[in-house]
Amino acid sequence: MLSYLFILIIFTSIESTVFGNKAPTKILFLGDSLTAGYGVSKKMAFPALIEKQFNKKSPGRVRVFNGGISGSTTAGGVARLKWYLKRKPDILVLALGANDGLRGVNLNASKKNLSLVILKAKELKIKILLAGMLLPLNYGKNYRGRFKKMFIELAREHQLKLVPFLLKGVGGEPKFNIEDGIHPNEEGHKIITKTLTPYLEDLL
Repeated sequence: MLSYLFILIIFTSIESTVFGNKAPTKILFLGDSLTAGYGVSKKMAFPALIEKQFNKKSPGRVRVFNGGISGSTTAGGVARLKWYLKRKPDILVLALGANDGLRGVNLNASKKNLSLVILKAKELKIKILLAGMLLPLNYGKNYRGRFKKMFIELAREHQLKLVPFLLKGVGGEPKFNIEDGIHPNEEGHKIITKTLTPYLEDLL
């Protein structure tokens, strides 16, 4: 009996030291195929890499939920947000909008959808990191400009931290994408991880 208590005390002491008596910070990544890791294994997608990186430095620091669905639009994000919120995330990384832009969706509707997600998260005191996107040159200067501006306006109106371009250093770079030229390969996901890390550090 005494030996059992001794082991229990030691284990409790170690657990307290490693985790600091604090539950892991839950991070929800709400996105599309970029977030889901289309073309790579899920463990090599940037949400998983971010979890691995933070927990390597501080075991048990974060727990990541990958809410990326291939083909998802901002409307799809609104529709499935309620289900993801059951996991009670502390931080939301909102990475939607790319498919809206690629499909030429009315950007007023896209902005409204993203605002709905943001307002619901803020209502629940969830910290938010907004990931911006850019469109290819063939979408026309006016539409591309309005698309880029949408994220800037959302960040300003809702006082959010904004990653100007989620695919910085990756988009348009063949060596960092799979054969379709759109989705990041493993090296591309590593770059996205580096891009997001300092923003998330500020929120943790």
